[in-house]
Amino acid sequence: MERPDSQVPLSPVSPGEPRPPRRRDRHGRGMRGPVAPPQVPLAASRAEVFADLVQDSVERLERRWPQLADVDFLVLEVPRLTAEDEAWGGDSVPLGGTIPARDGTPARVVVYRRPVEIRTKGRDERAALVHDVVVEQVAEVLGITPETVDPRYGDFGDGED
Repeated sequence: MERPDSQVPLSPVSPGEPRPPRRRDRHGRGMRGPVAPPQVPLAASRAEVFADLVQDSVERLERRWPQLADVDFLVLEVPRLTAEDEAWGGDSVPLGGTIPARDGTPARVVVYRRPVEIRTKGRDERAALVHDVVVEQVAEVLGITPETVDPRYGDFGDGED
């Protein structure tokens, strides 16, 4: 025969009601929070940091070339392989590309994040390569040489204007 006090409910909440949020983990230490607050650079993802490098490069060029305000700049993970792009198979993968303006759509400059990251070791080297890729693509959009777009094209210094 069962004792009446052995039928004690395990939870003060009935099965149909939602459970209250837990204030502590099972060890009584509190719930785990984020590793770093959002304003700390550690909280920025690699994609966000890369997009910031592209944006910095674009801002440097827009001071000299105001018409770049009409150009869209995009960051994609990797380039897509299409039938006409079979030539870049093997060892050469594009680091960037352009899409010409048409039908009211602005010209677009695309920088591919993963190929650039693979070819660089540190932030400074990555920033220099991103800038060179952006300069090359802007030169293609404007129909001029990269050296005309930025006289320091090809220099691996990170000097600001």
